[in-house]
Amino acid sequence: MQKGKTPNHKGTKVQLKDIANTIRGLAMDAIGAANTGHPGLPLGMADVATVLWSDFLKHNPKMPNWVDRDRFVLSGGHGSMLIYSLLHLYGYPMTLKEIKNFRQWESKTPGHPENFETVGIETTTGPLGQGIANAVGFALAEKSLGARYNKAGAKIVDHWTYVMAGDGDLEEGVSHESCSFAGHNQLGKLVLFYDSNNITIDGPTALSFSEDTQKRFEAYGWHVQEIDGHNYSQISKAIKAAKKNTSQPSLIICKTIIGFGSPNRGGTAKAHGEPFPEAEIQLTKTNLGLPPKKKFFVPSDVSKVKKKVIETGKKETAKWTKKMAAHRKKYTQLNKEFKQILKGHIPAEALKIPAFSPEKAMATRASSGAVLNYIAPLIPSLIGGSADLSPSNKTFPKGETAFSPTNPKGRYIHYGVREFGMAGIMNGLALHGGMIPYGGTFFVFTDYMRSAMRMAALMKLQVIYVLTHDSIGLGEDGPTHQPIEQLASFRAMPNIAVIRPSDANEVAEAWKMALKNTDRPTCLVLSRQSLPTYNRRALKYASAKEAQKGGYVLTEDKGYKSIIIATGSEVEIALAAKSILNKKGKKVSVVSMPSVDAFERQTPAYREKVLPSKIRNRVAVEAGASLSWYKYVGIDGKVVGLDRFGASAPIKTLYQKLGITPEAVVQAVLGK
Repeated sequence: MQKGKTPNHKGTKVQLKDIANTIRGLAMDAIGAANTGHPGLPLGMADVATVLWSDFLKHNPKMPNWVDRDRFVLSGGHGSMLIYSLLHLYGYPMTLKEIKNFRQWESKTPGHPENFETVGIETTTGPLGQGIANAVGFALAEKSLGARYNKAGAKIVDHWTYVMAGDGDLEEGVSHESCSFAGHNQLGKLVLFYDSNNITIDGPTALSFSEDTQKRFEAYGWHVQEIDGHNYSQISKAIKAAKKNTSQPSLIICKTIIGFGSPNRGGTAKAHGEPFPEAEIQLTKTNLGLPPKKKFFVPSDVSKVKKKVIETGKKETAKWTKKMAAHRKKYTQLNKEFKQILKGHIPAEALKIPAFSPEKAMATRASSGAVLNYIAPLIPSLIGGSADLSPSNKTFPKGETAFSPTNPKGRYIHYGVREFGMAGIMNGLALHGGMIPYGGTFFVFTDYMRSAMRMAALMKLQVIYVLTHDSIGLGEDGPTHQPIEQLASFRAMPNIAVIRPSDANEVAEAWKMALKNTDRPTCLVLSRQSLPTYNRRALKYASAKEAQKGGYVLTEDKGYKSIIIATGSEVEIALAAKSILNKKGKKVSVVSMPSVDAFERQTPAYREKVLPSKIRNRVAVEAGASLSWYKYVGIDGKVVGLDRFGASAPIKTLYQKLGITPEAVVQAVLGK
């Protein structure tokens, strides 16, 4: 390992190895104090991180959310003490007190990095591979926004994305999806550092991993280098070479020793996720030239680095401010638009979606497509795509063009058959800022996407999922494509909006809700089959605007004794059942509940008005799992649902054979 000095900190004589070893000492001490954590990655990648953060990363610790900063993603989030140490040493509000509080209640140093808890963390990582997908999203956002807003002499979007990943990240399928996408789209300002240490939790990577990573990434269209990850000169040269090659994303394979410096655990599986015993910590510190018995030790020369970093950061932001001023002066309207999208501004006109005429039936996927045709030209931050289902999802707005290496201004993304990758990339787009991403697929394929959707919910990201073919209503494609349990499972997920509209005008309200949901992702669950667009005024039904409350009384008989609750395509069935019951002299209220989570956010008084507690005879009908409805129908109520897989047959046959019919609802209301 070379000793080399960090060249860009003017007047600072601190050696890179001193910074790297300080990181190692902090990581061992914090993990040892908590008696839990992963020392292997911080010790193994400290040298690479030190070179990057000292000499290449463009950032300002005093303006951590500066839009033109470089992004750094630690995809292997288990190695969180690496980034916490970096944040402390390079001037972010990460105190030694917080580092000493590693993995404890309400600390800023949780077990895996959380962007909503800790300043300087770009994305929450932990589920392996997803940080790579997020980084691809960052790079995609930079390229897209740069193409649309940069002008000669005023490049206001001009930054890099660096991601650090290990063997586990590259084994996960999402890395294949997202890296293939990045290569195809020539996201040349993306650099991936691969911590290649040949060790996993089980032991040597040879137990399960023998592919040629270099050839794999070359096949993706990446620029690939291999270096000694402990050689400062090689690290620096590799980053410089990567930054020269802006036509391809870059992979730098860093051959490292996991748990570097540890005499007994370095290079072994035990270094991965086990705290070092105190004796081993002291031996390792001695090896590294650190005081063996000093805890959380930061040498005075290392502690001075943050001052230089802050000074450099201020200069970088000052340069950018000048560029913004020049851009604003010459391209006033474009500059105004750029500022607005960074603030998440939605033009008022975009929320004035024209009402749909009740003259003809429409699949809700089709009415969603019509809404997109209206709102896309009005919302410059909206960027969408589909996992190779654009004609089915109706997600490609008229007048828009597709993003490609030759057309980076395009606001429609062909993700290919990469559902998980798509969801992870969309998280990166949302995290970057200036973009509201939406992506389409069949609802059943959210099973591929679920982990990334969960991360979006955890991070409170405004991501919109256009999920079509929402039930057995898709018909002949059969049970492999017919979602059953998905609605119930997403309703159980915290902080995600699930909206299943019943007609075109509820779809319009659903899109308005999604555009307003700035603190959570939204699932728009849409039908393949045509549904009536209700003539609400003529039928004396409630306005579709009430859908924004999640659940509302669509229509009711005076003095009703029974309540039918329905969503989506089954609202039509509920209304047909009401008609039959009325002929039998039974008075009924029909509640449309497109969004359970939105309904739960209403006041207790409103919920009581919609579902009066005195009315015990309640029936819910939905072509999906019954589980989520018992909260609303109660012990005395019934659910006309589907707790089995579907079948391949025409739609009408399926609904009849599987018992999702007006007659079944009538029987349930009558208690038969």
